[in-house]
Amino acid sequence: MKNLPDFELLRISQMGGQPTRRTFDALDHVLIILPNNPPDALFRRAPQGAQLKRLLRRARTTDLDSASTRLNNTRATGITVAKFDERSAFAQLTWARKLIAQCSQEKPSSLGMLILGLNEQQRTSAVEALVAAAEAAAFELPSFKSEQKPRSRLKRIRILASKPRVNLDTVRAQALGNNIARWFTALPPNELDAKNYRRFIKALVARHGIRMTMLGESKLAELGANAFLAVSQGNAKRDAGIIQLRYRPRGINDADLVLVGKGILFDTGGTNLKPFKSMLDMHMDMEGSAVALGTLIALATLEVPYGVDAWLPITENRLSATAYKSQDVIRAANGTTIQIIHTDAEGRMVLADTLALAARENPKLLIDYATLTGTCVSALTELYSGVFTNRLKANPMLYEAGALSGERVWPFPMDEDFDEMLRSEVADIKQCSEAGYGDHILAARFLSKFVPEEIPWIHIDLSAGQHKGGLAHIPSEITGFGVKLTLELMRNRDPSKLAEKLS
Repeated sequence: MKNLPDFELLRISQMGGQPTRRTFDALDHVLIILPNNPPDALFRRAPQGAQLKRLLRRARTTDLDSASTRLNNTRATGITVAKFDERSAFAQLTWARKLIAQCSQEKPSSLGMLILGLNEQQRTSAVEALVAAAEAAAFELPSFKSEQKPRSRLKRIRILASKPRVNLDTVRAQALGNNIARWFTALPPNELDAKNYRRFIKALVARHGIRMTMLGESKLAELGANAFLAVSQGNAKRDAGIIQLRYRPRGINDADLVLVGKGILFDTGGTNLKPFKSMLDMHMDMEGSAVALGTLIALATLEVPYGVDAWLPITENRLSATAYKSQDVIRAANGTTIQIIHTDAEGRMVLADTLALAARENPKLLIDYATLTGTCVSALTELYSGVFTNRLKANPMLYEAGALSGERVWPFPMDEDFDEMLRSEVADIKQCSEAGYGDHILAARFLSKFVPEEIPWIHIDLSAGQHKGGLAHIPSEITGFGVKLTLELMRNRDPSKLAEKLS
């Protein structure tokens, strides 16, 4: 794949007045949302209201409570009517995904949305969920089929009777960031090697005024980043490194918020080789870096008034004669010595040095994203992601951000006595425990040794980064989990003030 997609979002317009017959004639499909118990008066405001009322009464789609038909116009415009009910953000986004899928069965190019009988808060909530679902469904993940069939896809949404207008800036920024995260994660490993990833990122961030610096292996050796280099030394090519991206609004020199994302482009397990099924999807082990990248671009699109950096450690974890081994002792960039236990715990190695180097910028808040441990999936399934922090006060805030965004998270303990399981006789710390249980907690405790205590830090183990059948509003197995969560966490929050609140 030679070029990036344009990541173009849907064209969305909002019409203030009541829709006319001509309005519906210009649309391929219309989605009408009514309250849970709609009065007869509302059906009189809908096209072919009497027919819709009869269909809705006979609807058997219990989870959606919806029905579909066609308008009796020359275009035979498709029409779907559904009921809105108060529910959690996750359930509402799931409802929106299923409704958009129902409306998209005949591949409309244009979709109208008419919300009737809801109060202002409900109307805004419904529109936001439906637009988020539509943006995710319309975006095309990479395909390499020899015969590319022309795909008719949704290109335009018209929100009808939209007064007052719904501000969709955040929803669209989240969609852009999520689409970016999913697209990169979906690329096969022979297409997304370190050279191409670097080239793609350079072209993408240039569109958003974001500066890029590449710390290659020689520079990382100068910086003492031997934990990263221990993993990359097994690669056939010397093109691994850490990418630093900088977003700066006018007049701002420093980064108050720093994002770090694990970018293991393919993970064989190294010397401790993975079995077939465990290795099959390891081209997705770079999803953390794609989420950090997408989040940075989403924040830049919103023109947040503070500086944001993203640090992306990019390498493979390969089996070779030069690969690192169990019982190696490695000195990381902050001087901590690490006893290697399992070479398949490479993610915490590259993150250790990246966190230590990023922390030298003295950010007010540091967040990392990683598809790090199988034990987090075992603990939470793929429906939630795990969060860990060196600030106990942050846990309720993280849980709330997950609940409000629909990207649900669960906080895990970070007590110091977990460190007993990482005690080493020959180094400052073990890379992981031989026992294996509780590895998601031990991985977080390990990473905490590379973040100075004075910096508030959040670690997100992306157990929900992949979920068969989609998750919330996302229809693909690759979910891009984390962009929406972070934007919700940072909504109307300055990192400096947030850090003060957490101290």
